[in-house]
Amino acid sequence: MIDNNYDFTLIKAGLLVDGNGGNNLHKASVLIQNGVIKFVGNQESVVAPEGASVKVLDYGDKTILPGLIDCHVHLNGIGDGRVGNDLVTLPDEVLTLQSAKNARKHLYSGVTTVRDCGAKNNTTFMLRKAVEMGITISPRLILTGRPISIVGGHLGYFGEEATGEVECVKSVRKLIKQGADFIKITATGGSTITSLPFRPSFTKKEIQAITFEAHKMGKHVAAHCSSSEGIINSLDSGVDTIIHGYHVESDETFNYRPEITEKFIKNGAFLNPTLFQGRKTVEVLELKQNQGYLTRIESEMLETAKYRNEKISEIVSKMVSDGVQLACGSDASWTYYKTGDFQSEIFAHVSVGLSPMQAIVSATKDSARSCWIDDKLGTLSENKIADILVVDGDPTEDINNLRNVVDVISNGEVVDRENFI
Repeated sequence: MIDNNYDFTLIKAGLLVDGNGGNNLHKASVLIQNGVIKFVGNQESVVAPEGASVKVLDYGDKTILPGLIDCHVHLNGIGDGRVGNDLVTLPDEVLTLQSAKNARKHLYSGVTTVRDCGAKNNTTFMLRKAVEMGITISPRLILTGRPISIVGGHLGYFGEEATGEVECVKSVRKLIKQGADFIKITATGGSTITSLPFRPSFTKKEIQAITFEAHKMGKHVAAHCSSSEGIINSLDSGVDTIIHGYHVESDETFNYRPEITEKFIKNGAFLNPTLFQGRKTVEVLELKQNQGYLTRIESEMLETAKYRNEKISEIVSKMVSDGVQLACGSDASWTYYKTGDFQSEIFAHVSVGLSPMQAIVSATKDSARSCWIDDKLGTLSENKIADILVVDGDPTEDINNLRNVVDVISNGEVVDRENFI
């Protein structure tokens, strides 16, 4: 809620990281009016108009940067390791409440915008309505509602299965009518029991029909791709963001393919590699192993996860060095990765070759670009929405300082992180 008791809010801090990737600004100020940034500069030059009433937030030697943008969440998730097939057996009412809880946790940790990449039925649309009514608080929501899947395909249990170009176009139109901000498709199988994770699902013509219709309506498209053929089909069809994007052949072998990187660069597409989710699985299973109660099946899962994490890191590192643009998205709360820890995904970007500054940009400006909202969010720039994170320490020197959250500012107002109502 905007504080109408003041004409302006003036934020002061020892360091400003604007999200563009350039030099930091020392002894900086940001002037905000009605939730929008009016001026950014040093403390001597940024002042409110004479006679205006001003609320001053002086953070001393702290750092301010854009609010974090997680371009891949599943707010329905529990994060306790259960598979999606089990998750969807819960009633929609429960999943809507869980979504509200997850959204609040992410907001309190510094994430001011999330792109939800698939939820059951109308649960996230109902969450948005609750936020608009003031029932609960949330980061800014970018929603697809139900992801589009083939019959029996990955995430098809969320409620939007389509076969053929006509049904695919119908699904796009239906979702946009309901309020979808973008379209998410599953271009390959995944963890869904009835799907084939390393084979393409939709045909190239079906994906082309989806992207054409979405783009015609001014919406972007993100595609789940866990195999090379799925990536190629999606890039050739104009998909804007590739999720996961691992170079895996149909026989489940990892094989880096330079032509895929060339297609990314030619198209200007983003890669959302979701690196930490697999690492979190290893972390949880290793803890169980150390405590002496890992089952045989879990032991096999652990070894598989270790191997996959190593190969995925190698391939993503190669893609980064060859010029692929990353957008940062956690995939929480899927498997064991709960919301409220987006920072771990940002740290994972550093582990595959990004500098701390580049990783911050991937989680702010570039995530905003991937979500098609960079005209309003992603950097601390004039005429953009005042979503701001305040941390203790310089995260461009030590990325771990992103965990030292002092305040979260959404739409120009400090979020009350003690409020759990």
